[in-house]
Amino acid sequence: MNTIINEKKELIEIKKSKFISIILKIDDINSIKDIINNYKKEYPKATHYCYAYSVDGLKKSSDDGEPGGSAGVPIMEIINKNDLNHVLVIVIRYFGGIKLGMGGLIRAYSEACRVLVKDNIKEEINGYKIRINTTYQEQSKLDNILKDYIIEKKYDNTVQYIIKIPVEKIDLLTNIDYEIIDNILI
Repeated sequence: MNTIINEKKELIEIKKSKFISIILKIDDINSIKDIINNYKKEYPKATHYCYAYSVDGLKKSSDDGEPGGSAGVPIMEIINKNDLNHVLVIVIRYFGGIKLGMGGLIRAYSEACRVLVKDNIKEEINGYKIRINTTYQEQSKLDNILKDYIIEKKYDNTVQYIIKIPVEKIDLLTNIDYEIIDNILI
């Protein structure tokens, strides 16, 4: 399975219709409705808010008022073709006054999605989210060992690291006390 490297937003225009496409990394399908509603607030005059998602085998697409199969299905086909997981793609359309027809809509939504995944795909890797508490004296040693994996660092009486590390790199933590917070895909 693959996922995206970065969340991305693109705009394309086809026959005066504007297509704003957005790709997001998601872990929880329960957040999708809120995400879409937030985009509806951000782009309140858009005509359609079409989407598709894939999260751990759960998949869904929506044409949001476009002719059946002309929007959500082409978006899902791009997700499937690239074997994407943990992604939500939303394509927001502003109708430009020229009807595109079924074939034109399919091509437009496919292209709006294709620009999001181009050069933006990586393989999903099994890993861990880990918490490490250490002393200030040990900080520089850990900074060198963990530099590629640190996502958060807090200072208090101790130095607390939150890292994301691939399963195959867990040996870097030999002789370091740590707590696994979660099993994740990186």
